[in-house]
Amino acid sequence: MRADPRALRFGAAITTLVLASVLVTESAWLLAAQAVVFALGAAWRSPYAMLFKALVRSAPKETEDARPPRFAQGVGLVFAVVGLAGLLTGIAPLALVATAAALLAAFLNAAFGLCLGCETYLLIRRLLPAAKMEVSQ
Repeated sequence: MRADPRALRFGAAITTLVLASVLVTESAWLLAAQAVVFALGAAWRSPYAMLFKALVRSAPKETEDARPPRFAQGVGLVFAVVGLAGLLTGIAPLALVATAAALLAAFLNAAFGLCLGCETYLLIRRLLPAAKMEVSQ
């Protein structure tokens, strides 16, 4: 499966706005909604990417492998769930740190095209073959 990088950055921009709103309002409902978006993005397709596709009719000049962005959505989901747990249990520092970390990653992707989750995925893929070789020897 291939992904349109423009849609990925569009989704990251919306995610940035949503997570910034969560930090300001401390809304568990809004963070839960973003967690659902992350889950859909990790398992299937991001609603934000589908919105982009509905709004922008031009075909992308290039596409990229969808596996790294899907992994990144899964990482975002973990941070959103941890942040949500912090909000629901009243552990404000946990909620703020987890949400701020997800916000930073989304902002870096939206503003600069740097996907931290994607880079982590690629690093893991590079390290796994080496780890498998060491175990088998």
